[in-house]
Amino acid sequence: MHVPVPHVPRPALPPIWREGLFGLEAAALMRSPVWHGSGQAPGDGRGVVLIPGFLAGDGSLGLMTRWLRGLGYRTHKAGMRAHVDCSGAVCANLERCLEEMADKTGDRVTIVGQSRGGIVARALAVTRPDLVSGIVTLGSPTTNMLQVHPFVLGSIGVVGALGSLRVPHVFTWRCLRGECCAAFRAALRTQDFPADVGFVAVYSKHDGIVDWHACLDPAAGEHVEVDSSHCGMAVHRDVYTVVGRSLARFAHVDDMPVWADWAQAA
Repeated sequence: MHVPVPHVPRPALPPIWREGLFGLEAAALMRSPVWHGSGQAPGDGRGVVLIPGFLAGDGSLGLMTRWLRGLGYRTHKAGMRAHVDCSGAVCANLERCLEEMADKTGDRVTIVGQSRGGIVARALAVTRPDLVSGIVTLGSPTTNMLQVHPFVLGSIGVVGALGSLRVPHVFTWRCLRGECCAAFRAALRTQDFPADVGFVAVYSKHDGIVDWHACLDPAAGEHVEVDSSHCGMAVHRDVYTVVGRSLARFAHVDDMPVWADWAQAA
């Protein structure tokens, strides 16, 4: 007797073709009033650390760095040419960066992280809430780091192979389950997110790299949808509006007993 095999629909792949719009998104930003600070509260010298995504370096967030400095924030790069190191090592290096920035400004620091950078930002906020006032994640799959386009999964495999061959400052396949990243994984999994640390998760249903569902972290006080490609989040005018608004709100996060309640009421 013939038994029909049930049809299992394939999961929809992120629209990777959208990533070709990066240049147009940057051009639109430069023409917009947002780029010139319109509608943005001025910064007060508070520290902002910017963390790039997988395979990207500090230069990928160069425009945002310039914009934030123009608003009056004190920015700090992550110190990366390419974000491919072991997550445990990345968090350790950035923790020292946060300590230095907090000492210089006399206050807790905000983190803006794109893609993998936002994943790291979440882990740092959990482990060092004394140093972090809030985080803004841009297209970051914090609920499942591997919920990305197959092309990116292949790139992760290649990088892991290089690290396993002892290429320096490159993660290895052991990082996925090994002791080096155990604390990082625990911080990423916990839903016991610090109540006095702001968390705004930005996502796009047009993201061509990351499945946007993986960006909807239940621990976030606010989820904000934008019409952007994945790479374009670093140069999209709507993202800049969200980042500027979030940083202004994080300045008062110490006055609020529960950030999530305040975010929902705002």
